[in-house]
Amino acid sequence: MQAVLNSYDRAVALVSAKWAEAIMLLMVRLALAGIFWRSGRTKVEEGSLLTVSETTIFQFGDDPFNKVPLLPSELAAYLTTYAEHALPILLVIGLFTRISALALMGMTLVIQIFVFPEAWWQVHILWVALALVLIVRGGGGLSLDKILSGRRR
Repeated sequence: MQAVLNSYDRAVALVSAKWAEAIMLLMVRLALAGIFWRSGRTKVEEGSLLTVSETTIFQFGDDPFNKVPLLPSELAAYLTTYAEHALPILLVIGLFTRISALALMGMTLVIQIFVFPEAWWQVHILWVALALVLIVRGGGGLSLDKILSGRRR
């Protein structure tokens, strides 16, 4: 029994190492960034980098499923589209990871409350969980946050 416990302890030490955490946090950053990047790309004109499509502006304004009362609809369309492009880039490079993850969690909660309230257990809880990992743990060892925090000290 002691040999099994020793093997288990070695395995736990291996996956708890700094390098393992750095890889895990990179994967979490990529997963959350990918979700929002793909969503952002559906909001722009085909073949353009950041030209918000008329469909997106329509959906934010007249779509009966979109009941976000916080901002004027056209402004919300532009801010959402730009945020869904900028924040994933920041996550991928690991710059301002905690702030970016917090902003994406806020977007998720707005979507949950005002747009798709039935999607909590199917989708949104996973997005919030990914964001919370990054808010709590930061970008990890493979991030610009780590490099820049070393220079500040």
